[in-house]
Amino acid sequence: MKHVGEFLVRVVFLALICFVFWLAAETRLPRVTNLCVITVGVLLTFPVVWLGRKVLDRRPTIGRAVWTTTFVHVALGLTFGVPIVRAVTTYREWPGWVLPVPTAVGSALVILTGAASFLTVANLALKGLGAPFFIVLSRKLAADWLYAWTRNPMVLAALALGLSLGVWFRSALFLLWVLVLLTPALLFFLKVYEERELEIRFGASYLAYRARTPMLIPRKPTA
Repeated sequence: MKHVGEFLVRVVFLALICFVFWLAAETRLPRVTNLCVITVGVLLTFPVVWLGRKVLDRRPTIGRAVWTTTFVHVALGLTFGVPIVRAVTTYREWPGWVLPVPTAVGSALVILTGAASFLTVANLALKGLGAPFFIVLSRKLAADWLYAWTRNPMVLAALALGLSLGVWFRSALFLLWVLVLLTPALLFFLKVYEERELEIRFGASYLAYRARTPMLIPRKPTA
């Protein structure tokens, strides 16, 4: 019953996040307010991650890591998710240089990087027995297939998808937003919080995996 209750709590959190995403997509905001949500929202990731790391280090047990990660993921669902929803739905309102790239090129890139993102999620589900967010945290260390080439293929694919969307939208400002705000925030989360959380949950096996596998840029696995 305890596990069922914990799962239901996570389902409620997920439903609340989805509702907030729906509001973010449907609500009209003044341009200045919208840009503040898109920029300041992402910047809030840094204090959320820093606080989560402090809580982790205070009592580094597996149970505490699981629940701390649940709350951190919920918070990041807002600091990443809401700005992303607003950016995707309102990019046409942004002033700035239009990229001279055919729409077909952008759409092809979106399809390719979207497929890559799906494969990384499937990889984690099959090898890590979990999801890429708090609803079902991985029960095993995913270290095979795509995860043998880089420790964070999902983040790499997501960033590539974000850049591909910028090309598809033909928006230089969208590309800059992904590169200047979204990418540093994601990397900060990976380095400061997620690596420590995985170390607590998987111990020596994660440390060995981290030592032999690059953080982001893929490299052919060693035998």
